[in-house]
Amino acid sequence: MTFKTKESRLLLVLGSFFVANAILSEFIGVKLFSVEETLGFKKIDINLLGVPNLSFVMSAGVLTWPIIFIMTDIINEYFGVKQVRFLSILTAILISFAFLVVWGSMHLTAADFWVHQNINGEDLNMNNAFAGIFGQGMWIIVGSITAFIIGQMVDVVIFHKIKKITGERALWLRATGSTLVSQFIDSFVVIFIAFYINPQYHYSWQQVFAIGLVGYTYKFVVAILMTPILYIVHAIIDGYLGKDLAHKLIKMAGRG
Repeated sequence: MTFKTKESRLLLVLGSFFVANAILSEFIGVKLFSVEETLGFKKIDINLLGVPNLSFVMSAGVLTWPIIFIMTDIINEYFGVKQVRFLSILTAILISFAFLVVWGSMHLTAADFWVHQNINGEDLNMNNAFAGIFGQGMWIIVGSITAFIIGQMVDVVIFHKIKKITGERALWLRATGSTLVSQFIDSFVVIFIAFYINPQYHYSWQQVFAIGLVGYTYKFVVAILMTPILYIVHAIIDGYLGKDLAHKLIKMAGRG
């Protein structure tokens, strides 16, 4: 198979960005950051369902999440449900493979001269740092992959249900609407598996719901803000494909 046609090259580019950003999200997601302080604001203090001191502490994986959101809806729009499902399953397999490779690399015997290094004036054990950053717990990995798969499957179904009602109009409604619902599920599934079912933690359902709700609030706002970007990407792709080919692909995608 060659990528000589515009639509095949487009799918290759979109699919590559989708897979790459999903995998990146898993690995940079180990870092937690304060949204408020990053933006230069004072950290808020929320008490929700009896859970105190909540603020917008997010995984760094949210940096690539908007790109995944756009890629999902654009692929859905031009290539249909089957392509998104295939890419989602493939991505989950590749994420699992990546974690397996990382697990293997953690068990390699580190070179003596590499272990102890001075970084920014601080002595660090690089082997421990490597394990701490890449060695995410199995429950977190399972929760993350499960949430990703469920979220993607829900997204494509809702996207096309809305499209059947609106036709090719209201891209913002089917794209943003499907994302808001799928990310609501994603936000709670990962926390439920990683911290509620996981025997190493003893999170109550109130903690799971409160933390998930705060995280979803952030994703809700970002999804709304990304809507204009979705239209820009859509216009660029239409310009690349040409009006007739773009319309043909969208029509074929709508058939499932």
